[in-house]
Amino acid sequence: MSISKSSRRQFLRSAAAAASLVAVGGLKAKAQSRGPLLVSQGLTPLKFTLSWLPSSMDTPLGTAILKGYFAEEGLEVTYERGFGSADSITKIAAGQYDLGEGDPYSMIEFNAKNPDVPLVAIFVHFNRSPFGIYTLKGRGITEPAQLAGKKLGAPAGDAPRRLWPVFAKQVGIDPASVEWLTMEPQLREPFLIQGRVDAISGFMTSAMPNLVRGGVSLNDITPFLYNDYGLELYGNAVITRVQLLREKPEQLKAFLRAYVKGWQDTIRDPDGNMLAFLDKAKAEGQVLDTAIEKLRLTLAMPRLFVTEEVREIGLGDVVPARMETAIAQVVDGFGLSAKPPLEKVFDNSLLPPKSERMIA
Repeated sequence: MSISKSSRRQFLRSAAAAASLVAVGGLKAKAQSRGPLLVSQGLTPLKFTLSWLPSSMDTPLGTAILKGYFAEEGLEVTYERGFGSADSITKIAAGQYDLGEGDPYSMIEFNAKNPDVPLVAIFVHFNRSPFGIYTLKGRGITEPAQLAGKKLGAPAGDAPRRLWPVFAKQVGIDPASVEWLTMEPQLREPFLIQGRVDAISGFMTSAMPNLVRGGVSLNDITPFLYNDYGLELYGNAVITRVQLLREKPEQLKAFLRAYVKGWQDTIRDPDGNMLAFLDKAKAEGQVLDTAIEKLRLTLAMPRLFVTEEVREIGLGDVVPARMETAIAQVVDGFGLSAKPPLEKVFDNSLLPPKSERMIA
């Protein structure tokens, strides 16, 4: 199943206003925030790892911290930057963090190799996967089938690259019909811009903003997003150890109640809450381009976060049949020996009631 060209154009237009801010110098709005609450003694500490450097995608977590939602639940939540899903997952399993953001499919692979320290997702905030292939209009590639015979670029461990065989089969081309060039993550978009590769794999929320930052017009980017071509993938989730889920279910429930409030606030006022969080991250020494972060969140909001499915089932949950299909597709793509049952991948027992998770 492929997405129509009109739908793709509509998706690109939805982010055009944010992309234009990059050219004119960024946002002018002032953030409104209650400010961080002073942490009092007696709060239960929870350490959270991001999947990468802080970005606008982490606004819900930052909002829940800044507005005191975690403190109101008796929690002191602190976070640190991540170094990719695989690294975050390994550190959560080792107990360096209580929970964090990661790719549930990398988690499936980790669990298969480390059955003694199983992990589980407890809140899926990417209702659709950001995985995709990206090319530029000047390359003359308008449909995925035209990637055959082309040179693609990505780091060796890039999850969308590893799932390329599943995507290729889905769109009817031989997975071996392309040549892959391996490079460091920071070289991926420059190599595409320079013409050293015809297309790249990556996360929509990284590849597209990075290309815009490199001087490419958003309208000159042609994305082939995996979910638009028959893959049923969900995206990043909050992951924790099964052992912690058993030992501290009430603390994790409290975390999710506050986290959902951060999500609700972010959805109601993306710009204001994003700017408050970015101010906090900048004060902590992060170098962030506000206009690029605006574009990143604008791309993600309708495609990944506030989808029709989320409007039906609420924030953080999944449709079991769809997740079962996604697990099967990933097991095939990663070449794993067995398909884990759904309950070993996602546990929704800690989620707040659906009424609290519905988008107003």
